Amino acid sequence: MTRPFRHLTALLLGGGALLTAAPAWALEEIQLSLPLVETPFTIQVRELRDQRSLLSGNSDLAELDRATDGAIGRRLVEAFQTPLPLPVKAFAQQSVGSPLVNQVLLLLSSLVVVEGVSQPMDSSQLAASLATSHAKGQLNLLDVLEALPGKSASVDLQQVVFAIDRLTTQQRQGSALATTLPAAGIDPALAQAGSLAVKRQELAIPVKHRPEPLQVVTIQPETGANGRLVLISHGLWDDPESFEGWGRHLASHGYTVLLPRHPGSDKSQQQAMLSGKMPPPSPEDLRLRPMDMTSAIDAAAAGSLGLPAGLRTDTVVAMGQSYGATTVLQLAGARPSAALLKRFCGDVRNPARNVSWVLQCSFITSADQAGLADPRVRAVVAVSPPMSLLFDQGSARAMNGRVLLVSGSRDWVVPSGPEALRPMAGEARNVGGGHRLVLARDGDHFNLRSHFENGGGALRGLLLAWTDGAFAAGAAAAPGPSAPPLLPPDGWGDTEFPLVDITTTLRSLPITGELP
Repeated sequence: MTRPFRHLTALLLGGGALLTAAPAWALEEIQLSLPLVETPFTIQVRELRDQRSLLSGNSDLAELDRATDGAIGRRLVEAFQTPLPLPVKAFAQQSVGSPLVNQVLLLLSSLVVVEGVSQPMDSSQLAASLATSHAKGQLNLLDVLEALPGKSASVDLQQVVFAIDRLTTQQRQGSALATTLPAAGIDPALAQAGSLAVKRQELAIPVKHRPEPLQVVTIQPETGANGRLVLISHGLWDDPESFEGWGRHLASHGYTVLLPRHPGSDKSQQQAMLSGKMPPPSPEDLRLRPMDMTSAIDAAAAGSLGLPAGLRTDTVVAMGQSYGATTVLQLAGARPSAALLKRFCGDVRNPARNVSWVLQCSFITSADQAGLADPRVRAVVAVSPPMSLLFDQGSARAMNGRVLLVSGSRDWVVPSGPEALRPMAGEARNVGGGHRLVLARDGDHFNLRSHFENGGGALRGLLLAWTDGAFAAGAAAAPGPSAPPLLPPDGWGDTEFPLVDITTTLRSLPITGELP
């Protein structure tokens, strides 16, 4: 955290703040309660835009500021204007309305209680207000306060400061590595669409583990298929559509791609849950999702999906994002365990705690029964997987599939520090095995996906290079101390989100702070 926030924390010593406003749609006045001082100090919100305004204003705190020769004012103004470690584009574009973003905004609304506004606060209303800050380029605490509707509000400023401090720390190391290390170049053979025309269809297959048929999107070359199969698993409260661009890029280069729709954790389930018609995803979902993927491979092997002739299913590459990335790690042999969940889920102030722990901790009753490796899965791409609590360190020893893990340097849902750098560094020191870790500079939890019309997005060259390498390696694709590299030295990068391979730095990476 920057020094202004630390100064503010020391200043408040656990105090909160009470905000009141004139009858308008933006807060105008703040009453700041300080410890050991009985009388609250009043600040005009506009005075926090410029310390000179605070110094020359007529509020109570302005008087205190003048008495301290501007010391308090400088700290407060700097603190409220310190940029938050959140991507503004996420609010203004693809993540507005996303259930995970809504959950974060609901958490914010639990810290900021607005009089006259239903609690918890309508997260879509707050997201729309914050989206107006997109033009400014960055979001700070003052922007958040000014976006609040209602006549008055109270905020636990100590908790807000602590949350910002923790998230900034969780992103700092990954952001530094993604910025200072060289990014991969771009090979048109990987980045550009292949020469093959592709087609899309959606089918339903009966499965034993679910009462209804499983919906599967297939994307395949119209002609010229190479006989190789790839599966893609979507994230929590998402759909295959968000990843059809990955499938389209791979299919244009000859691959046949299957994208199962996971009932119980897809977008329709989320909509039903928010309307009160269905409960949240069950802990049992952790076991059912890998079974969806395995059933899709079985259906392809049985010839019931109308896929190209000669398709092999004994060797498969799987990839996924967020919860889908956790799913493909299970298929690759990472065995879930409740050990760390039981130890850390109740630790609300742990420095590694992040939004993804909400999902991971929901599996505390099912993790020990969710080891569902599929030996046909020889390599996986896991983009932003929640994993630090779910898989015990050292679980990679028994894996059947090689892992390419991708993390966005600005991911605030699954931040790179606790969810990528720490576990991958631990595995590199204790196990090895040829796994790779790539950081996407300025990548967040939502901008690395790709719809069909986008044709693969920022990761298209990386996904194709890893998939090509895995199939070319054959049996050597399996993880092990002497496993050959599956990625070429260069060519799989991107211009919008530069991609940086930090694998060779993992063994010497300084990992500080408390486990996990």
